[in-house]
Amino acid sequence: MQRFSQSPTDPGFVQNPYPFYDRMRGAGDLAYWEDYAMPCAVSHRAVNTLLKDRRFGREVPPEQAPEVPEHLAPFYAVEAHSMLELEPPRHTRLRGLVLRAFTSRRIKALGPEIAALSHHLIDAIPEGPVDLLPAFCQPLPVIIICRLLGVPEDMAPQLLRWSNDMVALYQARRDREIETRAARAAQDFADFMRGYVEERRKRPADDLITHLIAAEEDGEKLSTDELITTCILLLNAGHEATVHTMGNGIKTLLETGTRITEETAAAVSEEIMRFDPPLHMFTRYAYEETTVFGHTFRRGDQVALLLGAANRDPEVWANPGRFDPKRPLTTHTAFGGGLHFCVGAPLARLELQIALPILFARLSGLHLIETPEYANLYHFHGLKRVMVSR
Repeated sequence: MQRFSQSPTDPGFVQNPYPFYDRMRGAGDLAYWEDYAMPCAVSHRAVNTLLKDRRFGREVPPEQAPEVPEHLAPFYAVEAHSMLELEPPRHTRLRGLVLRAFTSRRIKALGPEIAALSHHLIDAIPEGPVDLLPAFCQPLPVIIICRLLGVPEDMAPQLLRWSNDMVALYQARRDREIETRAARAAQDFADFMRGYVEERRKRPADDLITHLIAAEEDGEKLSTDELITTCILLLNAGHEATVHTMGNGIKTLLETGTRITEETAAAVSEEIMRFDPPLHMFTRYAYEETTVFGHTFRRGDQVALLLGAANRDPEVWANPGRFDPKRPLTTHTAFGGGLHFCVGAPLARLELQIALPILFARLSGLHLIETPEYANLYHFHGLKRVMVSR
């Protein structure tokens, strides 16, 4: 396996990680990233295979679980119940209960609300220069997930701050200050949600929290701690990646002069997620000694699945560095795969397919007034701002 060195916080890499992915992929399906001290799956077939291989999973083997530092205890108290970090049987149970409440019918019914909110946000965009991230990309998905859960939408700015502080713990630039903020946000977020869950137990409503409380499988319901973590996960995941995808997508559409309409929205949205996805790395642990793609993993070994690299694999897409919504649709890895395939994928797709055509139809003269720069967020991938005028 060939070894590569590349700091994930290097400014050049932050702005364009794809040349590094190309170099690694040129060495085979797996390459060793020295800065992360682990093998990486870099081809589409390797990433797709390992996403679905049950010999690998998200949960660290119990005998190798590290001791949680005291200052991070509140953060990991929340993470302990996250289906994103669990494997069967707990993952199966939690995901099954969530899907009983997070139904396709309920998501599809949000379409008119997404459209109305898109128009409302555009109405508030001033003439002249504006940053579309706080004006449009951030409020839309966080308000929608608040409405879906039944959380007051005037809490959206605070929820956004808590979410940003929590997910920063997964970024390569992590330091003690970021860890402290993440733990504090997790505690405050959990305290808020605990009070809200208890309120919904007393006074049910037609919202996702109430349906999660009522959801039952084989006589089991979500515990209060599981409910709190699930709501936090849905709030965080329900907007974080969508904000990045929407910002990256607007940048790409404006730079390439691509039109997006209601008729082309599905194809354009899928190409946005393939071309410049919001999450570039997802890790897995090996649960047994196994050899895949020429490398032997021992129990507890980690492997990084580079979603951003898989989505630019020339074995799957001709000229993958070119944005082309007319290319044949092929399964990209932006939503992951296997048991952990993103439960919010239908909502994310619906938001992109409704909001972006409305934005470009309403603001037909939209144009960039500065070159967008990506923020130092790896292994997330999103912009600092999207400055436009109309």
